[in-house]
Amino acid sequence: MFEGQNHYVIIGNGVAGNEAAKYLREHDSDSRITIITAGRLLFYNRYELPRIFHEDCDWRDFLVNPPEYYEKNRIIVRRNSLVNTVDSARKTLTLDHKEEISYDALLVASGGRNYLPEHLTDSAHLFDNFQTFRAAQKVRDTLPKGGKVVMLGGDMIGLDLARNLVVNNYQVTVLASEQTFWPHVLQNSERTKFLEALEHMGIEVIDGLAVERVEEGGRGMSARKIKLGDGREIFADIVMSFYGLTPSVEFMLGSGVDIERGLLVNTHLQTTDKSIWAAGDVCQIWSSEENRYRFYYGWKNVKMMGEIAAKNMTGEDITIKTIPDENIFLNKKNEIDSPYWEYE
Repeated sequence: MFEGQNHYVIIGNGVAGNEAAKYLREHDSDSRITIITAGRLLFYNRYELPRIFHEDCDWRDFLVNPPEYYEKNRIIVRRNSLVNTVDSARKTLTLDHKEEISYDALLVASGGRNYLPEHLTDSAHLFDNFQTFRAAQKVRDTLPKGGKVVMLGGDMIGLDLARNLVVNNYQVTVLASEQTFWPHVLQNSERTKFLEALEHMGIEVIDGLAVERVEEGGRGMSARKIKLGDGREIFADIVMSFYGLTPSVEFMLGSGVDIERGLLVNTHLQTTDKSIWAAGDVCQIWSSEENRYRFYYGWKNVKMMGEIAAKNMTGEDITIKTIPDENIFLNKKNEIDSPYWEYE
């Protein structure tokens, strides 16, 4: 599709972006490859971050590739760099510090961030997250031995952390909502069964009560106070939001590509601009079977998207097959298991 020495630019340093960089280099040995990331670390496995609670490890233990890998494969990683805007007509993007970068082909693999309901945004500063190594390290260092974590929503990312915390003798309360078990979609009868399984796993579940607000705890109390719809107050050392993900696409507004909640892509993962692709949690893929755009999640799906996008960016013609819905299930110990908890 492109001739000569092209410049492939990837926004995002996660699974999809790095998988794409790998295949871009394999299929195009001469072109330039640049990964742009707002983070300060090289690509590490965020799915493994719960290990921080039961292993003596630091950030180097989570790296997927050593620093030498990027030098050997001539992949430039621009760390601590925030993309401000994308101009598809000029094939340029502008970083927050006003530097302009040109591209021949752009892959947006910026992922998503934890969604927080609007009525709780004023309390955002009271929430901890677990999306980066630094954030995970802060949670670990803040939690006292046997301390309590309250999780709002309880999606599968949060529940993965919850099961690791319980195993390591921390207290976890899930304030269940419609987003509990997201991205799995459960009928009421199934949902009840799996909520009971959470309790069997040692996780306290409070279901059917809205969270009114989150406040700082008073003197001599735990650090956080959560007020529920029935007037009850519960206390915690840490409060975390796990209501699913919001695609990180703000910098694409005004770029000229079509956006709904995420970037709209066809089954080749190409946006409405012929030089821009998207992969991972940031994109909505057209499903001909359902006649609509939809998201697909999980390590394996995101990794596959990165590979397919890269191959199409280098001139192949690969269509992403319909990804079957992943099913949540109970194992022989009556504990919850999910393919969204599986990774390589």
